[in-house]
Amino acid sequence: MPGRTLPTLTKAEVESHSSEKSCYVTVGTNVYDVTDFLDSHPGGADLILDYAGKDIGEILKDEDSHAHSDAAYEVLDDSLVGFLVAQKLAPNGQDQKNAGDLQINEKVATTVHPRTGMSCEEDLSKDTDLTQDYKTHKFLDLNRPLLMQVWYGGFSKEFYLDQVHRPRHYKGGASAPLFGNFLEPLSLTPWWVVPLLWLPADAYGTYLAAQGFQSYATLAASWLLGVFIWTLVEYILHRFLFHLDYYLPDNRASITLHFLLHGVHHYLPMDKYRLVMPPTLFLVLATPFWKLAHTLFSFNWHLATAIYCGGIFGYVMYDMTHYFLHHQNLPLWYKGLKKYHLAHHFLDYELGFGVTSAFWDRIFNTELPTAGKTK
Repeated sequence: MPGRTLPTLTKAEVESHSSEKSCYVTVGTNVYDVTDFLDSHPGGADLILDYAGKDIGEILKDEDSHAHSDAAYEVLDDSLVGFLVAQKLAPNGQDQKNAGDLQINEKVATTVHPRTGMSCEEDLSKDTDLTQDYKTHKFLDLNRPLLMQVWYGGFSKEFYLDQVHRPRHYKGGASAPLFGNFLEPLSLTPWWVVPLLWLPADAYGTYLAAQGFQSYATLAASWLLGVFIWTLVEYILHRFLFHLDYYLPDNRASITLHFLLHGVHHYLPMDKYRLVMPPTLFLVLATPFWKLAHTLFSFNWHLATAIYCGGIFGYVMYDMTHYFLHHQNLPLWYKGLKKYHLAHHFLDYELGFGVTSAFWDRIFNTELPTAGKTK
C-alpha cells in the first residue's frame, strides 16, 4: 500500500497533549495518541499520564520497573498519529537547506514514511535496534543470515511486502549477513567494480562495432540510441521485475527470489555493498539483451553491437548514479534527483521507478509528487 501522509509535530505541540482528555507520548520520532488506552492500561491511567507528552522509549524497555508485552507495542502501532520534528518547514521551503535531503516542500512538505518515521537524511544512518526490531515485528533477525530466514519464515506475501519495505539500518552501516557461508562475498560489490569491469569491455565492443561504420557520426548516433533505450530498460526492470510486488506469487520460492533481487535493498537501503549489481547477476541479465539486440538488428552486426554497447554504458551510469544518490553529497543539479530516489525508498515505493531520470515516470504516470522536479 502507498504511504499515507501523517502530520509532523514539534516537542512543544506534543507536550501540550498531556491530559486525560488528550494524551500523546513519543518513542523516538514517532508520536502516539494513547488517550483511548488510558482506561485499559493494566497499571492504571496514572502511569501513562506520568509520561504524557514525553518519550516512553526507555520505560518500555525497562523490564524491572514495568515489563511490556507484544500487545503493548501493537497498541502503539495502531495509535500512530504523527512524527516529531525539531521545527516545521515553512510552506515555501525556506528552511529546507538545513532539513536534510528527504524533506519535501510545498504540497508534501511534512510527508515522512509513516511506518519508519524517517523524515530527513540524518535518519538514514540511525542504527536499528536489532533485538527490539525482531521482537516487535517477528520478521528477520539481522544478527543471523537473512536469506534462509526468508525461505523458512513461512511469511505470507502481504506480511513480507509490508515488512521488507520498512527500511532498517544495520549497525554502523555495515552489511548484514545474507548467505552466512562461502557465497557471502558474491553478494557484496563495491561500487568501483562496475566501471572497472565493464567500461573497458564496453570500450572494446564499441571499437569492434566502429569497424563497420563509415562515419563516426553514425556510430555515435547508434551508440546514443543504445543509451536512450537503456533508460527505458532501466524503468521496465525496476518497475516490472524488481517491483513485481503485488503480482508476486504467494509462495516461498517467489518471495525469496524477490528478496534476493531487490527486497534486500529496500530492507537495508543504505548497505553500500549491495547497491550496485554483482557481476554474476549482471551477466545473467545482460546475456539475453545481447541476443535480443543481434536478433532485432541481425542485418548488421556492427549496428547491433554499437547499440548494445551504448546500452551497457547507460547501465554503468545507472549503477554509479544509484550508488552516489545513496552515499554522496551531490552537486546542486543532482540534489533534486537524490530527493526523488530517496522518496521512492522512504515515502512511496510504488512510484518513482526512474533512477537516472524521472522521464519515463512522467510518461507512464508513476512520478513521485516531489516539489523538486528532476530532469
